[in-house]
Amino acid sequence: MLELQVTSSQFENEGWMPDSLAGYGEDRSPELFVNNIPEGTATLAIVMDDLDHPLEKGFNHWVAWNVTPSTRIPGSMPKGATLEAPIHIEQGIGYGKHGYRGPKPPFNWNHRYRFTVYALDAKLDISTDSKKETLMEAIESHVLASGMLTGKYQRRHA
Repeated sequence: MLELQVTSSQFENEGWMPDSLAGYGEDRSPELFVNNIPEGTATLAIVMDDLDHPLEKGFNHWVAWNVTPSTRIPGSMPKGATLEAPIHIEQGIGYGKHGYRGPKPPFNWNHRYRFTVYALDAKLDISTDSKKETLMEAIESHVLASGMLTGKYQRRHA
């Protein structure tokens, strides 16, 4: 399988995520850049998981699909199930809501958050009330490439 290169203008891989992306801050989704998108890509899908959640490893914060294939996924995506602007995106239920939910580790713990982007050969026909598990089942035979970006966040507020 091919590998996508996923980067952000707001943090480096394994680097610290800014407060603006966190649930304690402005709770904005990051701007993502996706390179090496293979020919034949119909849509992209995005999954963001908390790798260090104390009760559920891989606790999901964001699940999105049918994202218009682009080398730039704008940041600050609005909440909502289906958006047409700034790009087409369908957002399922992650952290209990439709849309991005940023890092929010309790106390002053340091957690890692992994963004995985998938290049798919098809548009998905799943409910916007779907969660990560449903998305992962739906993409199983459609992944052309994938790539990851991991950021760290620690609450530094009183």
